[in-house]
Amino acid sequence: MPGSHTSIPTLEWSRRQTVLALGLILAVWALAAAVWPLTGSVVPWDSKNQFYPTLRYLGAALSNGELPLWNPYHFGGHPSAADPQSLLFTPTMLLFGWLVPEPSMELFDLVVFAHFLPGALAFIPLFRRRGWHWSGAVVAAIVFMLGGSASARLQHTGIILSYGYFPLALWLLEEAMDRRSYRFGVLFAVSATLMVIGRDQVAFLCALTLIGVAVHRIWSAPRRLAYLRSRFGLLLVMGLIGAALLAVPVILTMQFLATSTRPSFGFGVAAMGSLPPVSLATILFGNIFGSLRWTYDYWGPDWHSLAEGTWTDRATNYLFIGTIPALFLLWHGIAGGRLFAREFRFFLILGLLALFYALGRYTPGFEVIFDHLPGVNLYRRPADATFLINIVLAFSSGYLVHRYAAEGMPSWSNAVLGQGRIALTALAFALVMAAIASGIAFSIEGGHVLSSLTEAGGGLLAAALVMALVARFGRSPYRREALVLALVVLTGAELVGRHAASALNAEPAERYTVFAKLPPEQLQGLQILKRELTERHNEGEYPRVEILGLAGSWQNASMVLEIEDIIGYNPLRLADYERAIGPGENAEDPNLRQFPASFRGYECELAGLLGLDYLVLDRPVQKLPRHFPHLADAEVVYGTGKMWIYRLNTNGRRAYVAHHVQAVDSEEFIGADELPDFDRETEVLIDQASMRLLKAHYAPVRPGADKPVDKVKIVSYRRNSVTLEVESQEHGVLVLHDIYYPGWEARVDGERRPVLRANLLFRGVEVPAGTHRVEFSFRPLSIENLVAAASDLVETEQAPIQTAIAAPVR
Repeated sequence: MPGSHTSIPTLEWSRRQTVLALGLILAVWALAAAVWPLTGSVVPWDSKNQFYPTLRYLGAALSNGELPLWNPYHFGGHPSAADPQSLLFTPTMLLFGWLVPEPSMELFDLVVFAHFLPGALAFIPLFRRRGWHWSGAVVAAIVFMLGGSASARLQHTGIILSYGYFPLALWLLEEAMDRRSYRFGVLFAVSATLMVIGRDQVAFLCALTLIGVAVHRIWSAPRRLAYLRSRFGLLLVMGLIGAALLAVPVILTMQFLATSTRPSFGFGVAAMGSLPPVSLATILFGNIFGSLRWTYDYWGPDWHSLAEGTWTDRATNYLFIGTIPALFLLWHGIAGGRLFAREFRFFLILGLLALFYALGRYTPGFEVIFDHLPGVNLYRRPADATFLINIVLAFSSGYLVHRYAAEGMPSWSNAVLGQGRIALTALAFALVMAAIASGIAFSIEGGHVLSSLTEAGGGLLAAALVMALVARFGRSPYRREALVLALVVLTGAELVGRHAASALNAEPAERYTVFAKLPPEQLQGLQILKRELTERHNEGEYPRVEILGLAGSWQNASMVLEIEDIIGYNPLRLADYERAIGPGENAEDPNLRQFPASFRGYECELAGLLGLDYLVLDRPVQKLPRHFPHLADAEVVYGTGKMWIYRLNTNGRRAYVAHHVQAVDSEEFIGADELPDFDRETEVLIDQASMRLLKAHYAPVRPGADKPVDKVKIVSYRRNSVTLEVESQEHGVLVLHDIYYPGWEARVDGERRPVLRANLLFRGVEVPAGTHRVEFSFRPLSIENLVAAASDLVETEQAPIQTAIAAPVR
């Protein structure tokens, strides 16, 4: 391999250099973080539509002395404790929510952006322990924070939280194994847990990488078995600590996935999330497809331009790392052979594997990996591996700057590169030509040839100027020291200028007014709705609401406004609820709202059971899409401009006592065209699996029989508990039309009773005759629930895997 056996100098860092590296990294971070508030913008889309309201819900619960284990304001009731995106198990966000229950959007963005710092600062000890130049550590940190996916997908808060801890975990792992230090081992286990706790694909891939690092160190040791034996106890302790810290959130998430809309994915679904190969052109020329244009007229690979269909977009497909890092990658790394050095070989192989994974269906063999590597089929977007690619590009950029600072220009002599001298130069040239050709090919279709050529030409011109400076000052170590400082500053300036608050990660804060200052027409409507809901709560009634069609930030605003919404925005939803109600993942576009046979309209029987009594729209009902059912008895509560509120007058009862039982297969009826016929005042549908839990005998319904006069009142409704007072003339089943889910417990006058699955989706509990106090409480962290969830996972290990179905690309 070219350059493999070349003697490479290592450098000792002075204290001044360490402080300088630390100061430059912090300065670049601070400058980048300041751009959003200075421009009046915020990180948009998922950051504000999903994660910000989730954090606000977390903060509100903590300020009221509760853990947000259950979310009654989301999809009719949602198990937050099991949702990987709930932030509940992320210690930094839990602390943030506790300290600042109602943070501004700008403060939220700053805290999320701060999660880059642990990883960015870890490049200092990572480079220092290798004897690599301080300037390389700074360049690597800058690319890590502001390059490629790290900036383009800043909206994906959960992924950013995972990504930010990887370099720190890597450094601690290396220190632990090299020193055989249990202290560093414990710190590694904690940092790796912080990385993995988000349970997203980036965390999964980073965890596999850390395992690969440990295996590589064992394999590279002169005496492998002796090395492994001396560190076996350390590895075991690190593994046990990590497993103990992750056990509860992982078990709860797997319990949720088994009943969710995404238990796993088939290969066809994941293939749609593969990174299009032409996207690699953006590593060299960031705006060659118009990715950074505020006009949003992107002409690169996405569902518009790819005949095979894709779920990727301009953000997912964006990989730019800066002109200088890209230049060094091609010139010194590939053409100069320095990327093939033995000391860098692990990162080179890691980068190739990450690229192979990200390209997904475009590479041979990915389907085999998808089918046989455990955990891969839990995720639908192989392109998430671009985060790992950015990490490798950060290490590559820093390493190549180090080699230049330490040695100067690469040598293209036969002695150094051998027969690969011409081939490597040709490869670097071919990659540049391929990137330009890709940009032109797509720009011809989109009519943006001049824009693509301008971007490519500008990049080449800037690269040529840098090449001239680097070549001229390459011979003198003193001049190189000054030049690498200039390269660090230029790289930071370019990436801050291009990527901080760019078209890929910023929108005006005014677009998210529901979390700040509503326009008068919406504020007035919201006040009227909240007033009516408060009055009905005081009367013991708890009607639900559907908020549909309002701008994106409204989709999960119910979490902040504390309105019991039956829809929302979340990729993970309970599968039975989705099949029965048809809310869909998106509450912004009414065209995506489905009406399955079990929920044919807002006045159907299931809507009544839900207690749905208000509809909040962005338009009058007459202007809804044609597939919407007709609203016959809806009453306008408020209507003007972009907010229309309707009262449905369904008279649905949130709770009642049934004295007759009908056994049903809930799963079968949810998928059927009609709900079973039953009396909603005296009868209950009990799932067959719950029938064995009934203690009393229930006679069938007798036509003409007198109906017992029962009284049910909700006296307390909290996030994780509901308390009711029941007065019944004879024994029966108290039905509460709240979502049935594992972890809910029921107590009647303090005595534990089994929770029944009632009326297909809801909860019930047996109550004896007389007056009683009944409490439903959600306790997913109980030993009983965790053991049951773990047992179910073991029992279903051999069961056929359900997979999500790919929706047609629109």
